[in-house]
Amino acid sequence: MAAAMDWLPWPLLLLSLTWETSAFYVPGVAPINFHQNDPVEIKAVKLTSSRTQLPYEYYSLPFCHPRKITYKAENLGEVLRGDRIVNTPFQVLMNSEKKCEVLCGESKPVTLSVEQSRLVAERITEDYYVHLIADNLPVATRLELYSSREGDDRKKEKDVQFEHGYRLGFMDVNKIYLHNHLSFILYYHREDLEEDQEHTYRVVRFEVIPQSIRLEDLKTGEKNSCTLPEGTNSLPQEIDPNKENQLYFTYSVHWEESDIKWASRWDTYLTMSDVQIHWFSIINSVVVVFFLSGILSMIIIRTLRKDIANYNKEDDIEDTMEESGWKLVHGDVFRPPQYPMILSSLLGSGIQLFCMILIVIFVAMLGMLSPSSRGALMTTACFLFMFMGVFGGFSAGRLYRTLKGHRWKKGAFCTATLYPGVVFGICFVLNCFIWGKHSSGAVPFPTMVALLCMWFGISLPLVYLGYYFGFRKQPYDNPVRTNQIPRQIPEQRWYMNRFVGILMAGILPFGAMFIELFFIFSAIWENQFYYLFGFLFLVFIILVVSCSQISIVMVYFQLCAEDYRWWWRNFLVSGGSAFYVLVYAIFYFVNKLDIVEFIPSLLYFGYTALMVLSFWLLTGTIGFYAAYMFVRKIYAAVKID
Repeated sequence: MAAAMDWLPWPLLLLSLTWETSAFYVPGVAPINFHQNDPVEIKAVKLTSSRTQLPYEYYSLPFCHPRKITYKAENLGEVLRGDRIVNTPFQVLMNSEKKCEVLCGESKPVTLSVEQSRLVAERITEDYYVHLIADNLPVATRLELYSSREGDDRKKEKDVQFEHGYRLGFMDVNKIYLHNHLSFILYYHREDLEEDQEHTYRVVRFEVIPQSIRLEDLKTGEKNSCTLPEGTNSLPQEIDPNKENQLYFTYSVHWEESDIKWASRWDTYLTMSDVQIHWFSIINSVVVVFFLSGILSMIIIRTLRKDIANYNKEDDIEDTMEESGWKLVHGDVFRPPQYPMILSSLLGSGIQLFCMILIVIFVAMLGMLSPSSRGALMTTACFLFMFMGVFGGFSAGRLYRTLKGHRWKKGAFCTATLYPGVVFGICFVLNCFIWGKHSSGAVPFPTMVALLCMWFGISLPLVYLGYYFGFRKQPYDNPVRTNQIPRQIPEQRWYMNRFVGILMAGILPFGAMFIELFFIFSAIWENQFYYLFGFLFLVFIILVVSCSQISIVMVYFQLCAEDYRWWWRNFLVSGGSAFYVLVYAIFYFVNKLDIVEFIPSLLYFGYTALMVLSFWLLTGTIGFYAAYMFVRKIYAAVKID
């Protein structure tokens, strides 16, 4: 408990750092200054839907095209996310109003063919959102929710929320309507300069109000101008999927001055989640850690010290030999397990994952992987995993030699290909299904070749290098020798069953992080931003501590039951929280998502399987090394004849 109390100020310090990063922007990124009537380019990112999980390019639908379509050069993370950033024909000038303007030029209505109408109607029924950006700031739709005060239904408080992008259309009484008019509301911050200089402006917010206005209610004029209908008498623009449809694509622009500074312009998007829930998550996690610390203190201070004192009494050697407990398996506790190569390879991949996740979360907590740097988080994670292969190989090689392994080249190849091969295989199969849907989420063939080159050109040599030096290094020094003849294991109680152990060991680490898991799932599957990495870093530290503690408790109970086969069992049991992550993912799929088709369901469970596998490797590795250090420590503390 004393160690736990010493650790207490660190969460408070890190939580204070969490608040500081809420308005922290990417270091080294300079703002863009605009002058009066400077063009502000509106770009399209993609179309997304939480129902299908299949992103599409903006021009996969018959929107108005500019004279020349230009795609932005994407980084690896943007390609993997399905972003295809492209220019649009919207003409927006800084601090210049536009009441209504026809988008496709010449004031002629756009005619959608039957095939195009059917495609647009299908995307609307699938609840697709359109994502645009202005000055790298994503468009958001304002939602005003009214809630009654307690005890007074007449007084209602307005709660303003934002959702990312805007809905492509809506359905009403089995009819489909398209949002064909966009009212852009852009907020700017005026920079204070010297009197003789021209004012400069910076874009700090980008909102849109989508509207559906039928062709007959829009009046067009010269130079692509138009007049919006007054009042609410106009009807929305219906899309009939069984015939051609004529309509106008129009837009208007309104500018407003804002007190929000450029460095804080992402706060609107990043504070959409309830921070109080995160605080509750942290407090809940700390309680779990203290609970485990109390159990460990009771075991180590009372039971274990008593055991060691009894075992070290020279006068009672005969009595000691008759006792049962963890000391009686000292001649077998370090006996190498079955399949030591596979075990060391999985643990090496776990170390690789651990180093990658720790660095990514820490760097993101410092504000260096802001959502404004699109795809930076995923790109950094991919490259870090490749370069962390040297640490994974080193730890796997040294452990493999400790387990009396001899074929280090085969072990290095297994470490470099086992886990990445499973990930690549599942992703390739899922990618084939995405290709079949012509989605922008499909990884292009050149990118897949580049990833293979990174795997075999960077990760594989680094794993071999680390494995070579790890295998050459002195193996871990075990404090007792292993007997030649294995000891017979007594019949175990029902609660020592492996699956029961997984259920028991997994519940507490999962309880320490399941609230944060909800926000991570929302960011992945519902196209939300996740940027509370200060909280995530704390939860990760708490997860490491709780996995280590529960692993030590479980291995102690196992050795007290005179079962010395702890190597594989501890690795499996320590990753038991991954089982609860899988159960939660199924619950989230059934209750939170509206997915009914086969391919979106396949994508969800395919990627979820990869997440569960990675989480199992991570937590299993943490628990294994904690238990290994604990076992070496307790057997080094007793006198063995």
